[in-house]
Amino acid sequence: MKALAKTHAGPGLELIDRPEPVCGPQDVKIRVLAAGLCGTDLHLEQWDEWAAREVQPPMTIGHEFFGEIVETGEDVTSCHVGQMASGEGHVVCGTCRNCRAGRRQMCINVSSVGVNRGGAFAEYVVIPASNVWVQPRDMRPEVGALFDPLGNATHTALMYPLVGEDVLITGAGPIGVMAAAIARHAGARYIVVTDVSDVRLGLARDAGADLVVNVGREHIIDAQRMLGMSEGFDVALEMSGNPAALREAIENMNHGGSIALLGLPKEGFAIDFGKVITHMLTIRGVYGREMYETWYAASAMLQTSTLLQDTVSSVITHTFPLEEWPAAWETARSGHCGKVVLDIAGTL
Repeated sequence: MKALAKTHAGPGLELIDRPEPVCGPQDVKIRVLAAGLCGTDLHLEQWDEWAAREVQPPMTIGHEFFGEIVETGEDVTSCHVGQMASGEGHVVCGTCRNCRAGRRQMCINVSSVGVNRGGAFAEYVVIPASNVWVQPRDMRPEVGALFDPLGNATHTALMYPLVGEDVLITGAGPIGVMAAAIARHAGARYIVVTDVSDVRLGLARDAGADLVVNVGREHIIDAQRMLGMSEGFDVALEMSGNPAALREAIENMNHGGSIALLGLPKEGFAIDFGKVITHMLTIRGVYGREMYETWYAASAMLQTSTLLQDTVSSVITHTFPLEEWPAAWETARSGHCGKVVLDIAGTL
C-alpha cells in the first residue's frame, strides 16, 4: 500500500510502499478514504524535540481519519465489514489505574496512532475494535475525518458549564473555530475569539463568535468594552499554545474564572501566578477526547446543531491527494487556511 511515513530520524517525510497492516483477532482494518492534517503531523515532519522523543522510524503517520471497514478480527462483534468509521487515535492499555477506573483518556501507557503505531496517511490502517467509532453510511469522508479534532473541541469546550457565560477562545485554528460553535450551541452569552489570521477569524465569526479580535493589532480588553462586559470572562479556552495568549487570557478573566488549556506550547513559559491565586482562577489541562463520552456528545451535537454542521464543513478549506503532501504541509503552515484534508482514496 501507499503510505506517508517518517523513514528516518530527521526532517522530512516520504511517500513509500509498505505492506498492508495485519488485522489481529481483536482488530479492525479500515480502508482510509480521507485523513485530516494535524499540528502533530507538522511537528513530525519538522522533527522537533518532541517528535524525536516520541517516534521510532520507520513510522506511517496520521491519526485523523475516516474510511470503510474491510476486515474484522475473529473476536470482533461490535462492528462489521462494510460499515463506515472514524477512529479514536489513543490506544490504551486497559490495565493501569486510570484505565481500570474508567478514565481511559488518562492512560499512562497510551500508544498513539500515527506516532507510536502505524498511522492513517495510508491506504489502510488497523486499530483495536474498541477504538472504532461507526459512522452513518452517508457521512461525507472529509467530515468523518474531522471527528478527532471535533472531539478535542468538544472535550475542551464542555470542560466547564457554559450556559449564560462569557467565553474567550484564544486561537482560531479548526479546533478553536469548532469550539466557538459548540459554545454557542451550549448556551454561552458572549463568545470572543482571538487569532492573528483574519482568514481564520472569519471562520470563527461564521461559527457564532460575537466578536473576533486580531491580537496583532487589537486588544481583548477592547472587546470587553464593546460588549458591555464589566467583570471579565467566565471561561477561557486556550487553543493556540502561544504563551502571550494565555497571559492575556489571565489578564481578562473574571474572579473565579476557569481556563481550559488544549494548545501545546513549544516550551515552558512564565505566567502571573499572583493573579491566578488572588483571582482564584482554575486552570486545567485537556488532552485528546474523553473516551467515549466525548464521541457521544460530538455525534449528538452534530446531529442537532445546524450551526455545528455548517462549521465542521466550513473549516475544511483545502483538500490534497496524498501524492501532493508537500503542498498540504505548506498550506497548513501558512495559517491562511482552516483544516487541510488528504484525499487518500481519490473520492473527494
